[in-house]
Amino acid sequence: MTEKSGWLARLTGGLAKSSDKLGSNLTGLFTRARLDEAMLTGIEEALIASDLGVGLAGRVTAKLRAERFDKAIDAAGVRAAVAAEIAAVLAPVARPLDVIAFPRPQVILVVGVNGSGKTTTIAKLAHLFVEQDYTVMLAAGDTFRAAAIEQLKIWGARAGVPVISGEQGADAAGLAFTALEAARAAGTDVLIIDTAGRLQNKSGLMDELAKVKRVLAKQMPSAPHDVVLVLDATTGQNALNQIEVFRDVAGVTGLVMTKLDGTARGGVLVAAAEKFGLPIHAVGVGEGMGDLRPFDAEVFAKALAGL
Repeated sequence: MTEKSGWLARLTGGLAKSSDKLGSNLTGLFTRARLDEAMLTGIEEALIASDLGVGLAGRVTAKLRAERFDKAIDAAGVRAAVAAEIAAVLAPVARPLDVIAFPRPQVILVVGVNGSGKTTTIAKLAHLFVEQDYTVMLAAGDTFRAAAIEQLKIWGARAGVPVISGEQGADAAGLAFTALEAARAAGTDVLIIDTAGRLQNKSGLMDELAKVKRVLAKQMPSAPHDVVLVLDATTGQNALNQIEVFRDVAGVTGLVMTKLDGTARGGVLVAAAEKFGLPIHAVGVGEGMGDLRPFDAEVFAKALAGL
């Protein structure tokens, strides 16, 4: 099995709960021989119930009405229409994280609520870059939690990359400054900085992230080059609220979605693309270092639709 087919199998398996949910929501709709208004209404409701968003559900049913009305239709036909529409929504936002900063390093600030898989995602992103022959450094900027600092050190060791860290409670902006200084001195290609995720104190978090960004920009006017929000797919529609908050608080430039294998709510990624249009850089379907991969719209659309 090639790495690509292995990843495809993991993604399809990871999204099985979401595609099964779509399948069960469609069950029982195809009792009549031909597509009529009652069936179209049922299909639209099934798509909304599968977290795909009102806009996409409306477009799929409009397409079916235009192309298939009063003709034979089955679940496979609906799934194919769903996959095509999902791919159309996701294709414009499927953008890998490219290392384009000159001079180096590319500075990536990673944000997200505690528990979203942020720290492990940072290590997996580092692994992706190392696979592409880039040198990587990590910075444990979530100085509020000792566990976050220790966790990043452990994951950094697994990924084989150095981690810049300080004491718990140290100034996060000061740590970011030190890390960028070290990365520049070492000629590192990519610096990935962890940040605190305490949303319950939104104004404090906003001040801290603004300070981190100011300090980085003083040293390197173009930094940070990316502000990546890590989302936990199992939170479903709440992920959309998080995008809104972090976009306002941190100026998010792109998304990574984790834990797609643990939920039936994979459709929320489609709703997020539809609502915010932010680049989706990568998706994760497991705990392993290679379980986070660049986002491919067509592959994801087919897996989500159960094709």
